[in-house]
Amino acid sequence: MRLLVLGGTTFVGRWVVTAAVERGWHVTTFTRGLAGWAHPGAEAVTGDRLRPADLAPLAEGRWDAVVDTWAGAPRAVRDSARALAGCADRYVYVSSRAVYAPPTPAGLKEDWPTVEASADAGDIDYAPNKRGGEIAVEEAFGDRAVLARAGLILGPYELPGRLPHWLLRAARGGEMLAPGPAGQPFRYVDVRDLVAWLLDAAEGGVSGPVNLVNPEEHATTRDLLESAVAVTGGLTELVWVEPEAIEAAGIDRWAALPGWIPPSPAQAGLIRTDVGRAVATGLRCRPVVETVADTWAWLTGSGETPEFPPGLDPAEERAVIDAWRRSAPLPP
Repeated sequence: MRLLVLGGTTFVGRWVVTAAVERGWHVTTFTRGLAGWAHPGAEAVTGDRLRPADLAPLAEGRWDAVVDTWAGAPRAVRDSARALAGCADRYVYVSSRAVYAPPTPAGLKEDWPTVEASADAGDIDYAPNKRGGEIAVEEAFGDRAVLARAGLILGPYELPGRLPHWLLRAARGGEMLAPGPAGQPFRYVDVRDLVAWLLDAAEGGVSGPVNLVNPEEHATTRDLLESAVAVTGGLTELVWVEPEAIEAAGIDRWAALPGWIPPSPAQAGLIRTDVGRAVATGLRCRPVVETVADTWAWLTGSGETPEFPPGLDPAEERAVIDAWRRSAPLPP
């Protein structure tokens, strides 16, 4: 397999390159050459995809598949897809469940309507950017396009800092705010499981959109946070706080409680996403404790951990826990 990876230096792209090289594939990356990491087993081509002329040398090659993780302006995906449509067999675009138009229903499937977007647009917002990228790939590749609608992506080398947030907080010890309900499904995908699926899809057998998160029964919020406490030393006490109390406190959940989705009819589809097509086409998910432990090992042992957002202020966390305890009904 001759694989072209647009990007390939951070998180998902890094794992795509690593896994493809391990499969014995001939891998070429196309980057601006600004990131510090590059796989020694991959060929590197330097260029800027925002300059269409830089894509011309890629069109002179022959590729079995392209993998693209771009989340910016859709027109950048449009230009790359058009340039490569005649020399690549398949185009695998890492998209997102964010493309679905809200409110999303329980049992969310790939045929649910999507947000308004255009392949010709500039950088707007994450959801229309991803949907515009999908449109661009479909227009250029038709049924040779794979649209991987990933959920929350976790694992080693994660840059957004979602699982690292919980791990670093658990490592501090003390009482830790745990957003309820504890038994709610926690929908995510380990980056390595996602990448294994992407590379299989690059070989053929699937096209169009596919929801890529773990099955509903795979893990709960309790499973994730208890695993975080266990791997960081077990000195933290989880204090489960109901969603209403968290929302009443005005906490920015995206920054302070990353990955948590409060239960509501408008977001039912993000908690109850149907992944039948993903499982049928080969998605296999490792245990949550493995994802958590491997991410902690990276954070503590790699020597290259990036800076992450500060998360929930300790004083604010303490105030929410105390307020919850004062208002919570006493057990019978």
